[in-house]
Amino acid sequence: MLSIIQAAGWPIWPLILCSVLALALILERLFQLRAHKVMPAQTLEQAVEITRRGVPPEETVLQLEKKGVLGPVLASGLRCLQKNPAASDEDIRAHMEMAGRLAGRHLERYLTALGTIASAAPLLGLLGTVIGMIEIFAAQTAGSSQPAQLAYGISVALYNTAFGLIVAIPALMFWRYFRSLVDNMLLSMEVASEQFARHLSHLRH
Repeated sequence: MLSIIQAAGWPIWPLILCSVLALALILERLFQLRAHKVMPAQTLEQAVEITRRGVPPEETVLQLEKKGVLGPVLASGLRCLQKNPAASDEDIRAHMEMAGRLAGRHLERYLTALGTIASAAPLLGLLGTVIGMIEIFAAQTAGSSQPAQLAYGISVALYNTAFGLIVAIPALMFWRYFRSLVDNMLLSMEVASEQFARHLSHLRH
């Protein structure tokens, strides 16, 4: 590996940094976007059950807020009723929508950075290729040729091109996977929030 890095020259170092960052972001998102951490089983059912007799006590609402990412969204509707028992259905939905936006930002965290790495890695590889070509042309002087410098320029060009693609392709695949996963989770949370809002509306009428 060290010999490859030496052959690729200094342009390989930004790509190595990108690969480390991409790996860290992918592992973090794989851990955080697990279904039971975002939408624990029976969260909606439990929220409905604790509200059948009206707004639950503070301790119960706090427990609901600890249930993944969905829990705080559902609890926001109860918080609205705690502050204003006469709140309209629109007010409750507005509070839950705001909590949903915050939950969406939490789910989408680091995806922009991962997408940026997927886009930047091929460009960094291209930069290394250009630098390698410059080394090749520098080796071709008017009166003589320098095979060692020519070989070094070729290695810089090829290694950086290859490594740029090696970093970019997995980063792009995981970015698309996480993007689809987040969209599906947000849709499921939106459906659950609407069902809970309707439940609260029926209890108050």
